[in-house]
Amino acid sequence: MSPTFPRSLDWMREGTDRLLATVDHLCDDELAAPSALPGWSRRHVLAHVGFNAAALRRLASWARTGTPSPMYASKEQRAEEIRDGSCWPAGRLRQLLHDGATSLADDLAALTPQEWSREVVTAQGRTVPATEIPWLRTREVVVHAVDLAAGVDFRDLPVDLCEALVGDIAVLRSARGDGPALALASPSGSTWAVTGAGAATAVSGEPPELVGWLTGRRGPDRIRLGHGHPVPVLGPWL
Repeated sequence: MSPTFPRSLDWMREGTDRLLATVDHLCDDELAAPSALPGWSRRHVLAHVGFNAAALRRLASWARTGTPSPMYASKEQRAEEIRDGSCWPAGRLRQLLHDGATSLADDLAALTPQEWSREVVTAQGRTVPATEIPWLRTREVVVHAVDLAAGVDFRDLPVDLCEALVGDIAVLRSARGDGPALALASPSGSTWAVTGAGAATAVSGEPPELVGWLTGRRGPDRIRLGHGHPVPVLGPWL
């Protein structure tokens, strides 16, 4: 379930600040180092996040004008942007990231209540109100800040944000229905269900650890499984 708006606006701002601060502490040569994502350097991560802001600005335009404006013309466009952007000079890549973040925030701040309620379509084909745009951006900036492998961990995120991420991932995985059924729980008593194949495997852990595992960013060493349950094999998150 998507988090309550406008809390996601705060998470978007805080997550963006954390990501930009992390990048600004890296020298240009360090941007070429591998990220935590197989096959991607930090440059690839930054290009992806930078062009994601442009894609979400297209959704903000859709909300403002009512004229359909998809995030991407095709999957090929998205892949080409990331590939090409990763080769840009470091200064240009940093500017893409900073300018995109500022412009997206400005676009969202200008939306009226009526425009916020207008429906748009995500890159995954889901029809959602424009109020979900800040959450879509939050998800990108906080997870990819961890992917930079530059000192940011899921434990650095607010607990309520981690819980919202677990809930969001549970909904996305349930909608696909191509993975194992899971019964997720945190020590605080929060629970989430993933609909899937077979009897549900009980999985418990602190929300940051659950996020790391559910997104494929961590192995199962920091989560706990029900007695006798093997580690479920998870497919791609997005």
